[in-house]
Amino acid sequence: MSGRTAAYRALRPLLFLTDSEWIHRVSLGALAFAARSGVGRSVLSVAGDVGPNSAIEVMGLRFRNRVGLGAGFDKDGRATLGWAGLGLGFVELGTVTPRPQPGQARPRLWRLPVDEALVNRMGFNNHGVAALAAELKEVRPTLPPGFVVGVNIGRNASTPDAEAEQDYGEAAEALAGLADYLVINVSSPNTAGLTDMQDPARLVQLVETVQRAAPGTPVLVKLSPDLADADFVAVVDALRSSPARGLVLSNTTRARTGIRSALPDGADVGGLSGAPLCLQMVGRLALARGVAADRFVLIASGGISRAIDTSRALSAGADLVQLWTGLVYRGPGLIGEVDRAAQRWSMGEGRW
Repeated sequence: MSGRTAAYRALRPLLFLTDSEWIHRVSLGALAFAARSGVGRSVLSVAGDVGPNSAIEVMGLRFRNRVGLGAGFDKDGRATLGWAGLGLGFVELGTVTPRPQPGQARPRLWRLPVDEALVNRMGFNNHGVAALAAELKEVRPTLPPGFVVGVNIGRNASTPDAEAEQDYGEAAEALAGLADYLVINVSSPNTAGLTDMQDPARLVQLVETVQRAAPGTPVLVKLSPDLADADFVAVVDALRSSPARGLVLSNTTRARTGIRSALPDGADVGGLSGAPLCLQMVGRLALARGVAADRFVLIASGGISRAIDTSRALSAGADLVQLWTGLVYRGPGLIGEVDRAAQRWSMGEGRW
């Protein structure tokens, strides 16, 4: 554990006295504010503690390092420049939908501290794709070289199932030329009917729709950890014949297996994220790599909260890793820890 991570851990009990969604919103605002000045960006650089860059090229994109932010943390791109200031190699904004929507009723975000986990049923709350597109147009000229911006796209909750594909196409078209890559989210447990879109034939068609709407932009798919192994293999195998360039593994889970924390009222429903997902995520990476060999770029997303988690994910076949819940429990110093672990792995093992 780095000194920065230890300092954050000492501060964490105070932060956890506040409402989880409120402190999340305040943290994003503070990060955005800090990124506006040279002094603030210097503070962010120290907090992230990322050393000399270790660039990697995947999907035709040059990432300054392998460590990124997972979707859901900054849905509307409020702090994109701040994430760059912390030293991340990339950020995945969203999930964004064609039209703004408020998401589920509150409370909808809970901490499970004993497990270093969160439960959410946010429901794709966001300001809509037009607002995010405008944000990206403004911020892109100020981003440092090698900082990649992906966007995770979804359907509106009010969209009939028969029209869902149109939502993804609309979002992709609005982001074409602004997002470096797009991720199709068909795996959140918090939008009714969404996970049904993981049907292999339907998903291939959806990827084709998104690719037509954003030609030349790499398209990835984010899958659920709750798919049975046979269904997961069928989906990955089917996507091999699609334009998809990669997979994000995985989304949050409906399962509560092995959780030691007492579940707060309401937290029995929604998606679980954090440390309990790590081993399952690693297993899915290995399974996907076994099915698809080097056909896909794989992004590890789910439960990375320590250096060893990074090494396990990369050894299982990941090209890139994403942080989310780990930042809540271990702070921005985790970024540097994970980056150094990725560099050590690269020097010792070589790229997959």
